[in-house]
Amino acid sequence: MEEKITVFKSYPFKKGQKIHIKGTNRSGDWEVLEITDAKVTLRCPVSKKEVCWDRFCYFIEDQIAPWPGA
Repeated sequence: MEEKITVFKSYPFKKGQKIHIKGTNRSGDWEVLEITDAKVTLRCPVSKKEVCWDRFCYFIEDQIAPWPGA
């Protein structure tokens, strides 16, 4: 029997990409600095804080918007 399922896929980050994360403690504007199979290093464009996290994001939509946002 077939059921409705939701499929998630790890986002294929690109170095230099400008991203905006919504709805988590990681929310905000970030620039992608480095990517490995397991980790992604991001930098906040305002504070310049750099973080290295396990890969975690999933694609929702592309938008044209101010960056960094207000």
